Amino acid sequence: MRRLPLGWPLAAALLLAAGPALAQPACIGAQRKIDEAGALRFQARQDARIGDRDRVCDNLGDAEDRYEDARDNLEDCGLGVASVDLKSALRSVRQEKRFFRCD
Repeated sequence: MRRLPLGWPLAAALLLAAGPALAQPACIGAQRKIDEAGALRFQARQDARIGDRDRVCDNLGDAEDRYEDARDNLEDCGLGVASVDLKSALRSVRQEKRFFRCD
């Protein structure tokens, strides 16, 4: 039998409480932006395998913009707590940009 993480009940309660907020257009837009950023990061990894550094930098820059838009949308719909997770994603993208010397 799988054991659930210790914070699971708290996370479930937050999701249930945020349910109506997630249906707001801003929250739906935030999820779309997060999905787009993930796709751009995947494309950047593929371009890195090919060796196209310019496209890697372009895709990582676009991913960073999408994460920032998603963070703003989450704050607009009242889920500022969820935007904290995006800070780590933004930090990761910035580290990748530093690794590829994009800035």
